[in-house]
Amino acid sequence: MEPPRGLWASLWNFIRFLPFFIGLLILGFIKGIIMFPMIFLLIVSGISAIIIGLWPVHWFYTYYCILSTKQFDPALKILLCLCIPVILIGWLPIGITCSVVGGAAYGLLAPMFATFQAVEEGKTDKFYHCICDGIWSTVKGSFTIIRDFLDVCYHSYFSIMDDLRRQGPSEGKYFEIRLFYVPLALIAGVLGAIVDFPVISIIALCKSPYMLFKGWHRLFHDCIGREGPFLETICVPFAGLAILLWPLAVVGAVLGSMVSSIFLGAYAAVVVYQERSFWFGLCYIVTSLSIYDEYSNDVLDMPEGSCFPRLTYRKKTSRMSSSASFSRPGSFKNPPSRTGSVNGPMLELKPLELADALFKECQRHGEVMALKGVITRKDIEDAMNNKASGGVISIGLPAYCILQALLRSANTNSAGILLSDNVTEITTSNRPSDTFFEWFLNPLLIIKDQIKAENLSESEEEYLGKLVLLSGDPERLKNSNIGTAPESELRQAELDALARRLRGITKSITRYPTFRRRFDSSTKNILEELAKKNGSSRKSSSNGPQTILRSKSMFDRIFSQKSLKGRSSEHGSDQEAQMTSETDIEIR
Repeated sequence: MEPPRGLWASLWNFIRFLPFFIGLLILGFIKGIIMFPMIFLLIVSGISAIIIGLWPVHWFYTYYCILSTKQFDPALKILLCLCIPVILIGWLPIGITCSVVGGAAYGLLAPMFATFQAVEEGKTDKFYHCICDGIWSTVKGSFTIIRDFLDVCYHSYFSIMDDLRRQGPSEGKYFEIRLFYVPLALIAGVLGAIVDFPVISIIALCKSPYMLFKGWHRLFHDCIGREGPFLETICVPFAGLAILLWPLAVVGAVLGSMVSSIFLGAYAAVVVYQERSFWFGLCYIVTSLSIYDEYSNDVLDMPEGSCFPRLTYRKKTSRMSSSASFSRPGSFKNPPSRTGSVNGPMLELKPLELADALFKECQRHGEVMALKGVITRKDIEDAMNNKASGGVISIGLPAYCILQALLRSANTNSAGILLSDNVTEITTSNRPSDTFFEWFLNPLLIIKDQIKAENLSESEEEYLGKLVLLSGDPERLKNSNIGTAPESELRQAELDALARRLRGITKSITRYPTFRRRFDSSTKNILEELAKKNGSSRKSSSNGPQTILRSKSMFDRIFSQKSLKGRSSEHGSDQEAQMTSETDIEIR
C-alpha cells in the first residue's frame, strides 16, 4: 500500500481510519474480557504448579551439585550454601507473582492483538477472522507458555546443574573465595552505589529535556512523512498514542537510569575482587560515570565524548589471557568484506524463521541418518527421555546441522552464515535484534572463519562431522567408519577442538525456551520415519513409552547419582570426560 503524500492527505486518512480502529479496539477488548478469566487461571495454575512441584527438587539438587562439584573449594561451598536459601525462598513468591502479572497481560492483550492482525493485507474473509481470531490461538498459546516454562525449570536447570557437578576445576585450580578482599569489595560496591546514584541521576535529569523534544521531533517528522511507525495505516493510531505518551517514556528512562546506576556502581565490588586491587575499584567508579555518559550520548545522538575521565580499571595481561580462546585468529584481523550484503537488498530476518529453518534441517538430516543407520531408535528415545546417552540427538544433531551451514558458508566465501536454501544469509547487519542472536552469531562466525582458514578437505569435513555428531558417545565414535582421522596429530587436535567448541555452543542454545518443544516435534518425526523403515506402522508404539520413561528419568536423575559415580567402565569415564570438555567452552 502506497502511503498518502502530504500533511492533509495523512490527516484525512487518519480521521477516516479512526472509526474502524475504534471498532476493532472495542471488539478486541470484548474478546479479551471474555477470554481473560480462563487464560489467567490456566497460566497461573500451570506455572504455579510447576514452581511449587519442582521447588523441593530444586532445593535438594542445588545443594547436592554445589557440595559434590569439584570446581569450588570448601570455603566457597559453605558461602554458597548460606546464600542459596535466599534465592530459593525468594523464587517461590517472585515466580508466582510474575505468573499472575504475565497471565493477566496475556489473557487480555493476546485477543486484542489477534483482532488487529486479522485485518492485515493478504487475508480473506476478514470479518470472520476479526470475530474468531484470538480465541483458540490464545488457549494454545497459554499451553505453549506453560510447556516452555516447564522446559526451562526442568531440562535447562538440570542441564546447567549437571555440568556444574561433572565439570572439573579449570586448569587444575579451584574457584576459591579470597576472604581478604571480601571486605574491600563490599566497601567499593557500597561506595560505587553512593557515588553513581546521585551523579547519574543528575546526568539523566539534565538530558531528559533533550530526549523529550528530540523524540517528539522524530515522531512528528515520521507522522508528516508517513515513515517509521506511521508507514502502515493500521499503526497510525498506535503511533499517535506514542506521541501523547512520550513524556511517560522519558520519565521511565530517567527512573530506569537511576535504578541501574545502583547496580552499575556496585559492580566496583566485582572489579576489586577480580583484580585484587582496591585502587582499580576506585578507578572503575569514575569510569562508570564516563561509560554511562558516553552511552547516553550515543542513544540520544549527541556529540561523542564525556566530561568524565575514562581510567584503566583492568589488568591488561589478565584480560587478554582470559579472552584469548575467543579471539579471532591473526589472519582475520581485517574482517571479510560485506559489500555484497550492503549493496543488495537488505533482508530482515525474523527469529522464528531462523529457528524453524534449524529444526527443519535437524529433521531432514535426522531422517537421512536414521535411514542409513547412523542414528538408532535408542538414540532418539534416550534424547526424548533426557538421558545422558541421548547427546547424539539432543546436542550432536543440531550441532551437525549448524556445522553444515558453516561449511557451506566457508566454501562459498559467504560474509555471514548461508542457510540451506543457498540464498538467505545471516550477517551482523540483518540478524534479528534479539540478544540471543547477538550472543551466538559472533562465535559461530569466528568458527566459520577458522574452518575457512583450515582449508579442510572432503575427508576432513566428514571426520569433523563425525566428531560433532558422535562425541557424546565415545565408544560409537571410536567404532564408527564415517570419515577417517587425519594422519597429522596436530590436525586431528585442531578438528577435535572445533568440534568441542561447536558442541558447547549448541548445548547452550538447547537450554533456551522453545528449543526443547520444537526439537521434540522434529525428533518425533524422525522416530516415525525410523518406524516406517522398520516396517512398523503403529504410531502409538513409538510415542507410548515416552511419558513413562520421561517421568522415570526425572527420579533417576535425582536419586541415582551415587550409583552413577560407582561405574568404572571405560565408556562411562570417557563420556564424562567428553561432557566436561564441552562445558569448558559454553556461552553463559
